[in-house]
Amino acid sequence: MEQKISISDSELEILEVLWTADKALNAGEIRNFLNEHKTWERTTILTLIQRLVKKGALLQEKREVYYYSPCIKREEYILSETKSFVNKFFKGHTKNLAAALVDSDALTKKDIEELRDYFNQNL
Repeated sequence: MEQKISISDSELEILEVLWTADKALNAGEIRNFLNEHKTWERTTILTLIQRLVKKGALLQEKREVYYYSPCIKREEYILSETKSFVNKFFKGHTKNLAAALVDSDALTKKDIEELRDYFNQNL
């Protein structure tokens, strides 16, 4: 992702549907996926979709109806948000994030062992 796109939590839910589907969907298909855990109106979903299109996060393709696909990969978005989070709260120091997680008891001993193994394998 070249420049950071600001995406709200609600907009992110639309993107998650499309990332999970791994294909272009129309607004009705997106709504069907969301109806499993949301009760958003059709107009709400259309508004969120149009916001994402304007932001450049979704590609809109006209067929018999409009189909939408993400312009950003989930992994790219996660990386961008993670960097932003670390910069904002830990002045860019990932070590400080790890220390905060350990200090807050958010990581179990098993988590720490798995992370140690991960780092040892990927260094």
